[in-house]
Amino acid sequence: MVASPPPSAKASDLLAWYDRHRRTLPWRARPGETPDPYRVWLSEIMLQQTTVRAVKPYFEKFLTLFPTVHDLATAPSEAVMSAWAGLGYYSRARNLHACAKTVVERHDGVFPADEAALRALPGIGDYTAAAVASIAFDLPAVVVDGNVERVVARLHAIEDPLPGSKPAIRRLTAAMAPEKRPGDFAQAMMDLGATICTPKSPACGLCPWREPCTARREGTAETFPRKTPKKEGKLRRGTAFFAMREDGAVLLGTRPPKGLLGGMAEVPGTGWASDHDPRSALSAAPLRAEWRKSLGTVTHVFTHFPLELDVLVARLPAGTEAPAGLRWVPATAWPEEALPSIMRKVVEHGLAALGVDPRQR
Repeated sequence: MVASPPPSAKASDLLAWYDRHRRTLPWRARPGETPDPYRVWLSEIMLQQTTVRAVKPYFEKFLTLFPTVHDLATAPSEAVMSAWAGLGYYSRARNLHACAKTVVERHDGVFPADEAALRALPGIGDYTAAAVASIAFDLPAVVVDGNVERVVARLHAIEDPLPGSKPAIRRLTAAMAPEKRPGDFAQAMMDLGATICTPKSPACGLCPWREPCTARREGTAETFPRKTPKKEGKLRRGTAFFAMREDGAVLLGTRPPKGLLGGMAEVPGTGWASDHDPRSALSAAPLRAEWRKSLGTVTHVFTHFPLELDVLVARLPAGTEAPAGLRWVPATAWPEEALPSIMRKVVEHGLAALGVDPRQR
């Protein structure tokens, strides 16, 4: 007796599952509601390289500070960067602000219901344009994020590793997408990957596509998608100079607008290099003071390299003036500065070294 071939994955099965198990997310329209393109776009930018759990409080904070795209477009860049601080990948915040301005200036504050027009906006690439077109406007578009890649790679047991298999995954996703409810299909694929077809210990028994899934039948689901091993970046080192006046003000600067952490606030310091020599670091000190080395180092891992920073600390008289390009930020104000995670670590490290409890600032 010849065994019958496995069934094909049907969009209708996935949509039926989605109607019962869809996630409730602050940016997602409820059943029967019209999606808000501003919320969809904002969430998609925030979710790039970031988890849903991490994004939720930032999304809600942004909606409180900037309820509409007009509010975001007219906000000072410092306010936008400050609200983004801690979320990482700071070029997203600069592009977010530029995109809001463009939507207001060129489209009268209305996001265009066209994938090509969306792609022409600052900071919107192929994926984001497809996601906004599909989810916000229910247009047919191929939306492939990391969750979708995992689902499709397992469904078809794609042996080619990422990123080389991306074109094949995109073609297979497009072949499954339905003409009706393309926005719900895109979100259903994301939800399936996030809640059922997870990277480890996928709940295959609860999956609406368990029968057609090749990797499930072969017992190899956790091995997909195949990935090319990443090359670990070379360790970089540097020195940060944490200065505090007797009145509690902290010395800060602002990084150049372009490049890593562009436009964010920072504790002044040396450059970051693999051949950094801490013995010559004092030559880069922002002002003359009795600098002393704190215990331990501050560590951080960026996408392309790990970083270790020595922290030199100093106390200065209340009347000390800030060097050119730097500023003294009052004790009550520095927590609101647009400090990225690495710089918040430096500040907390410096405060501890000076015997100051950061929770009491």
